[in-house]
Amino acid sequence: MSKASIIGAYNTEFGAFVKKDKATGLMTDTKTYYDLLVEAGRGAIADAGLEAKDIDAIYVGSCSPGSFINQEHVAPLAAEIDPALRFKPMTRCECACASSSVALYDAVYAVEAGRARHVLVIGVEKMNLLPTPQMTHVLACCSHWPTEGSRGMSFPMLFAEYAKGYQAHYKISNEELEKMLWTAGALCYKNGAENPLAHVQNGPTTVEAIMKLNELDARGKCKNMMIAAPLRLHDCSLVTDGAAALVITQTANVSNRNRAVEIAGIGHSVERLAENVRPNMYDLMAGKNAVAKAFKEAGISAADIDLAEVHDCFTINQILSTEALGLSADGRGGYDYLEGRFTRDDKVAINLSGGLKSKGHPVGATGASMHALIYKQLIGEPIGVKARQADIGVAFNVGGSAVTNCVTVLRKL
Repeated sequence: MSKASIIGAYNTEFGAFVKKDKATGLMTDTKTYYDLLVEAGRGAIADAGLEAKDIDAIYVGSCSPGSFINQEHVAPLAAEIDPALRFKPMTRCECACASSSVALYDAVYAVEAGRARHVLVIGVEKMNLLPTPQMTHVLACCSHWPTEGSRGMSFPMLFAEYAKGYQAHYKISNEELEKMLWTAGALCYKNGAENPLAHVQNGPTTVEAIMKLNELDARGKCKNMMIAAPLRLHDCSLVTDGAAALVITQTANVSNRNRAVEIAGIGHSVERLAENVRPNMYDLMAGKNAVAKAFKEAGISAADIDLAEVHDCFTINQILSTEALGLSADGRGGYDYLEGRFTRDDKVAINLSGGLKSKGHPVGATGASMHALIYKQLIGEPIGVKARQADIGVAFNVGGSAVTNCVTVLRKL
């Protein structure tokens, strides 16, 4: 069986594409969900050197458009990319923040089965039209509602449980944990400052700069307030609008190997939805299972990886993901960040895009964006920071509170 390869990709600019009337609170859309989806789809098809008529199927990853923009049944919107896509099969996939990675995997299955030759995958989300309380509620619906969302548990609170569990299990002091989290966040801000598509390009790029934000100003306010101890504002990813898209085909069909990247292995593993039924809260057990599946299929180990995009929805998950990939030993990820590892100059570079922390996190688009940015690195067309070495990259995308775990090994042909 021939594996699938990515032959084109596109990432829109990420940001908050709304204008708010301070007097009335009214939000005006400046770049719609529909605009973002069409831009990404057209861009990926063009990047692949194809025409719309060459696309056999479309998979759209989107988390909660019905709640964010009052639009369900979003897959048919892909028909607006080009009239030639009318009558093509179009399917929406939803797995919280991993929606577009799951869309990619469904596309891979279609290509590998021979049902489709060229498949377009789009990830898209528009989050900023809702006020913060409503947006938080929509996301909370991706938790286990009876035991978490209905009881006021937000996602910062859910990942704070991982931070507390990690700290207790490995006996890490409060001061050490804070510096670990700040170091991971600062690394992403530093990389994101060079990504022209990133939501935040002027974040605090050093631990010292983040520490400064923890101080109270003259009005007694803190710019890095505690959100859910031990996680502060700058430990949390952004509320972002954006889209990304990919075109895949069987590797055997690739005509230009210089612009193709093989999907060498995938691992899709799902944890129990409610945190209170999991056996531990100090590592990503399902994530490790997904890593093992992807690495086995690709025939690689952690030592073969040149770069990784990991799901830093919260800084603690960046550390946990680094360990799950085997790039750090269990309990050592935070210390490795403190020691200066995983920068652009390291053997393995992490989140050269700026990660969710700086690039942004339009939840349904995040998985496709991770794959798109790695693809661009591997074909030598990096967006932003260039990897020191780029032959094998890994995307580690998470949905919910580390529930849906999608790990993809991408290899340059």
